[in-house]
Amino acid sequence: MKLCLINNDFKYELEKLIRIFLPFEKIEFFDFVQNGDAVAVAEICGKTAKATLCLNGREFVSSCEITPVNDDFSKDSELFLAICLFNCLTDCFNYLPQWGILTGVRPAKLFSRIAKSKGLDFAENYFKNYLMVSDKKIALCKETIKGENAITSLSKGDSFSLYISIPFCPTRCNYCSFVSHSIEKAKGYIPQYVELLCEEIKLTAQIAKANYLKLMTVYIGGGTPTTLSAEQLTKIMLTVSDNFDLSGVLEYTVEAGRPDTITKEKLLAIKQGGATRISINPQTMNDKVLEIIGRRHTANDTVSAFKLSRECGFDNINMDLIAGLLGDDFESFKNTVKSVVKLDPESVTVHSLSMKRASNLTKNGDFPEIEMGKTASDMVDFAYNYLCENEILPYYMYRQSKTVGNLENVGYAKKGFECLYNVYIMDETHSILACGASAVTKLREPNGDKIERIFNFKYPYEYISRFSEICDRKQGITEFYNKF
Repeated sequence: MKLCLINNDFKYELEKLIRIFLPFEKIEFFDFVQNGDAVAVAEICGKTAKATLCLNGREFVSSCEITPVNDDFSKDSELFLAICLFNCLTDCFNYLPQWGILTGVRPAKLFSRIAKSKGLDFAENYFKNYLMVSDKKIALCKETIKGENAITSLSKGDSFSLYISIPFCPTRCNYCSFVSHSIEKAKGYIPQYVELLCEEIKLTAQIAKANYLKLMTVYIGGGTPTTLSAEQLTKIMLTVSDNFDLSGVLEYTVEAGRPDTITKEKLLAIKQGGATRISINPQTMNDKVLEIIGRRHTANDTVSAFKLSRECGFDNINMDLIAGLLGDDFESFKNTVKSVVKLDPESVTVHSLSMKRASNLTKNGDFPEIEMGKTASDMVDFAYNYLCENEILPYYMYRQSKTVGNLENVGYAKKGFECLYNVYIMDETHSILACGASAVTKLREPNGDKIERIFNFKYPYEYISRFSEICDRKQGITEFYNKF
């Protein structure tokens, strides 16, 4: 598609808006009007915004007056031009995304910020009438803000969380774009990776102690941490407990992950290592869909893994689901949600499928079109209603780019079982000190908003071969805190 920007330079926002409807369309930019099909023209003329869309032999036009909303003519021009282009796109595709023109990853945080500065009524009006957000999603923002605020209030200026990356999986799911590696290809790296990871954990603990930081939550994620052996899990978790002061830790999560990697020995190692919360992630309870997405387990394996976890003493279990998977449909997803609720987990996270360029799903050209967005929207609506009916309530939310239907990911939990780490990482409440391949340390200014990041190398072979560089970069934590 050709995007013609006339008397404006709002390239970034308008491109993201088009990608709600055409996620992988190649977009070319021009500062003059192009003729022909597959052309969008976004024009500012004085105090008027106008968009024209020519696609598949049809033409759509929308225009409006630019009125003061943000006390900044440039911001208002961008807003109203986005509204005009959105109107053209919704008319063309006969589809109205529930988040309207909003493309940011933290809508609840934006809503909260506007409400604090200009009042709740203004925030609701702005989201509904200018960002074109549906009443359902505005209500979801308000609900999750309550949950997030209760959790963020626990954090202090010297608080931090620890993240540990285990970037290995049994197989690569077709929708996955994370830097995770199948055991078949990466098995040889694991012993040395674990050794060096433990060294990085020790170094991180020393730095945290030297800067008088207090640990609030621990999260071991991936990948799939349970691709490691029970002995390797024990080694990592002992390194954590031997080097960090865990007396003030409010939550310690390990992603047990895929049911086919979960054994009694590993669960006991995780339990004895100090974890208070695990996540078992079926994504779907439909065996055909599991096969399509590249999983090597069944719905029955999920049930067995869950029951085994209960037998091993875990009383705080999360389960991850995905709406919009290839091969899934509304009735199948309903069955998934009901089957999971029947197991009675403490929390459920409902993700919307994100169509990342690096995933096999996208590379194979199998990404869902607009119609799947409509179905996925029905799926997440059902999940919201059914989970709330069963007193599993929304407490945090975030969004990703190229998500089917431009939808959201929502964490639901029974009261008292909300995941603190999930809120802290997405809200950027306090510093996250991260260890392992592809891990990103995120430093937040104490009692301020300044954020700095320290990146580890992405791939296990890089992590191993350039480990000394990672250790050198870690000194940036002290340099950051010395400023304050």
